[in-house]
Amino acid sequence: MPRIRDNRNESTDALFCAILSLQDLDECYRFFGDLLTIQELSAFAQRLQVARMLSEGKTYETIRAEIATSSSTITRVNTELRYGSGGYQMVLERLQKLPPLE
Repeated sequence: MPRIRDNRNESTDALFCAILSLQDLDECYRFFGDLLTIQELSAFAQRLQVARMLSEGKTYETIRAEIATSSSTITRVNTELRYGSGGYQMVLERLQKLPPLE
């Protein structure tokens, strides 16, 4: 499976630099509100939610009961959690250290 990190290019680097420049949740909502459709943003958020639930040991059935997602999405996220570049795990560990959102 091709990896994003193996296909670096100037436009993707610029996108990631733009994301890194965001300073707070309001800026994230503003930028991603312009960049993505509601459906695209929901899909990304859902994948992260699935990754969190899988890392907590929840089953596919439990995840599907709690959120409206397909088995193929859960499988894809699980595959990346197990064999991917470690990005999900890195972010999930960092999120655990953050204070709860108000």
